[in-house]
Amino acid sequence: MKIYNVITIFPEMIQSIFSWGVVSQGIKKGLLEINPVNLRDFTKDRHKTVDDYQYGGGQGLLLKPEPLCEAVRDIKQKFCNTRVILLDPRGEKFSQKTARRLLNYDNLTFICGRYEGVDERVRKLVVDEEISIGDFVLSGGELAASVIIDSVARLVPGVLGDEMSSEDESFCNGLLEYPHYTRPYEYEGLKVPDVLVSGNHKEINDWRIKESLKITLQNRPDLLKGKALNKETDEIVSQIVKRMNEGVSLYVALLHYPMVDKHGDVVATSITNMDLHDISRSCRTFGVKNYFVVNPLEAQREIARRVLTHWQEGYGATYNPNRKEAFEYTVIKESLSEVIDFIEQKEGCRPLLIATSAKDAPNRAKLEPFLKENYDKPMLILFGTGWGMSEDLMKLVDVIIEPIKGAGSFNHLSVRSAVAIYLNKINGLLGGNKDEQQAN
Repeated sequence: MKIYNVITIFPEMIQSIFSWGVVSQGIKKGLLEINPVNLRDFTKDRHKTVDDYQYGGGQGLLLKPEPLCEAVRDIKQKFCNTRVILLDPRGEKFSQKTARRLLNYDNLTFICGRYEGVDERVRKLVVDEEISIGDFVLSGGELAASVIIDSVARLVPGVLGDEMSSEDESFCNGLLEYPHYTRPYEYEGLKVPDVLVSGNHKEINDWRIKESLKITLQNRPDLLKGKALNKETDEIVSQIVKRMNEGVSLYVALLHYPMVDKHGDVVATSITNMDLHDISRSCRTFGVKNYFVVNPLEAQREIARRVLTHWQEGYGATYNPNRKEAFEYTVIKESLSEVIDFIEQKEGCRPLLIATSAKDAPNRAKLEPFLKENYDKPMLILFGTGWGMSEDLMKLVDVIIEPIKGAGSFNHLSVRSAVAIYLNKINGLLGGNKDEQQAN
């Protein structure tokens, strides 16, 4: 049995914390014991004084050495092998590695400081090591002791229901943990990654390794410094770093079918000259790799091709070189499936399909967290025409992002304006365009 003693002036606080959760289950199973020790029980005066003013002056009180040392010695009489830990900002910073080391001890004693700390002589007389849980200040050591006990106790065999649970958690392999999902498959417009429902265990494992590395690189790159990686993992890291440096691979598609009209009927809409010009210019300005104009009608596509040819090769190319540059990245396609195939051949993987809609609804994803989570994947943002995309089309996308909010309830922007606003928001969230991204 593991025994964790906590010397404190608030023993009820410790008892309360460990009355819940997995550690409480470990206590019920007889795998460990939490032993709060009331520091006031080791005082000699009738007021049970545990603190006093500092010699030399200064703000705040200190815990006195006599009751602390007496409490530790009493514990050592009962458990001669206890290791005494002082919770103090001067101590070594706590980590998962420290938790695994402390698991080797059957008996640990934690001294919880209060006020301005403890008399220095306590460190020299009874303390074996000092630990800090972070670069911040708490009112006392009770919370710090509880954090460490919880971290260590859950590693005790039998405390967690699944013995492998602690092996897959953040920091156990030196990395932050990969994302987890449960039912329902889709919630508020966000779906579970397809790989997790594929049944292919190798692909699932590869995805988890890649996501763990991606999150670690993004949030805690310091964890990878000096870490030995195998060849496969090192290649994944290199690919992620390259993608981070290049910026997001962003594509835009303006769809003309299947749209709905004001009566709710599914229709094909017409390509307009203004949509060709203005959206091409916005996409070029914000580093979009390609702008796709998608229409199933050959006559409509032919009109669009004539416009592009005029500005790319005809008189317009010399009359307005800037317009020629904008149209260099505009592509005419018959269907959305053609666009997806085009991007997949270019990027080596299927793009995330992101729908936009002026309609307000609860199942809309926030743009910033979505971009942060998926910055390493190619993205295809879909814009509709007419009165918006059909319901069947909206069901095919990976996510529907939040609508543009104006000053009031009126929300009827042109698609050209919506494209520019969304791209400007994405540009701001991603920290600006990359030169090399624009060159692609």
